[in-house]
Amino acid sequence: MAKKSVTKFFEEFIKKEPLFMDKVVLQSNYHPDDIPHRETQIHQIAQILAPALRKNKPSNLFIYGKTGTGKTVSVNYTAKQILDVAEKNGNTNIKIIYVNCKLKKIADTEYRLIAQLARELGKEIPITGLPTDEVYKMFFNALDESQTTLVLVLDEIDQLVKKTGDEILYNLTRINSELKRSQVSIIGISNDLIFADNLDPRVKSSLSEEEIIFPPYNAFQIQDILRQRAEMAFKKEVLEPGVIEKCAAYAAREHGDARRALELLRVAAEVAERNGQPKVQIKDIDEAEEKIEKERVVDIVIAQPKQFQITLYSILSVYAARKDTIFTGEIYEIYKGLCTKTGQRPLTQRRVSDIIAELDMLGIINAKVTSKGRYGRTREIDIAVNDAILEKIKFLLEKELDIKPKEQADIQ
Repeated sequence: MAKKSVTKFFEEFIKKEPLFMDKVVLQSNYHPDDIPHRETQIHQIAQILAPALRKNKPSNLFIYGKTGTGKTVSVNYTAKQILDVAEKNGNTNIKIIYVNCKLKKIADTEYRLIAQLARELGKEIPITGLPTDEVYKMFFNALDESQTTLVLVLDEIDQLVKKTGDEILYNLTRINSELKRSQVSIIGISNDLIFADNLDPRVKSSLSEEEIIFPPYNAFQIQDILRQRAEMAFKKEVLEPGVIEKCAAYAAREHGDARRALELLRVAAEVAERNGQPKVQIKDIDEAEEKIEKERVVDIVIAQPKQFQITLYSILSVYAARKDTIFTGEIYEIYKGLCTKTGQRPLTQRRVSDIIAELDMLGIINAKVTSKGRYGRTREIDIAVNDAILEKIKFLLEKELDIKPKEQADIQ
């Protein structure tokens, strides 16, 4: 019976007219041929990279801005253009290596990152087993043999430092002093606006020779981006009036995140298609928003280290009991009790305050620094997600930390 019903569903699905022409253009890994509202930033990147066409070393560049403000797509676009021009002019000595530092097994240790760079230059490096110094030596030799101007793009560079420390950046920025026939420039990309402030001063001065800030898009700019992609993604007149405007309004509220707007439009169209609708309606945006938010929160919570999870669970426990603004000091005792329960060594209150600031950047909480006069400063904490998602987060954290709700009540 189940087999017949599933077969019938698939047969009916094939007969239906699809809403999409090309879904790929709405996905985050799509590289557009035109990037609206980032002409200034692209021109700045091009000016910095241009010396490579004359076999000179470009300055190191640090790019920062909120998620979905066009940083990665602008760098990749400019990189493709310079490689095309170099090839046309017979210059084969420019190489660009892109690394997403958030990816596990590529950039979660110093060994893995340098091994990956050496592989990009044609060296066979085992996954483990060699001393890190030996891997560096193999990378240096491969690079010098290639007689290349290498532009190394480290996307989400803050994640690399979080995992490995900033010594790796110091080693990479100093690499040119050991090379005779090649040269390396680094482009660091980060969503963390204060990331560079916390680097070792030696690293910061070497890395941040040039800086470019990508401001958030406003709602009208996001509408332009959505219309441009929608023309390629959908058949004509598939979107009801107001759909693009609502997607843009949602994304503008979320710090001008164009990536989120594109994802929202794609998921809304998938919702409409599953429901057998001939068009994407405004109500589909709300369903898509809820779906994306749940998935995003799940991914964020599971990906965090144990100390982040314990801190977040402490915040949620206090909030659940009060449903009101809470302060850093209030959660610290609960945090320490949870550390004891889960076998973790408690961090200092100052470090927990730093974690709260990072949770704020992830969009799960809102944490505002306020002054208490001669008693110093504290953070006012509010929850940034709705109650349904809140319950899901608590459930996930209880599972991840192996906490029973009754045990938490005892700690409080």
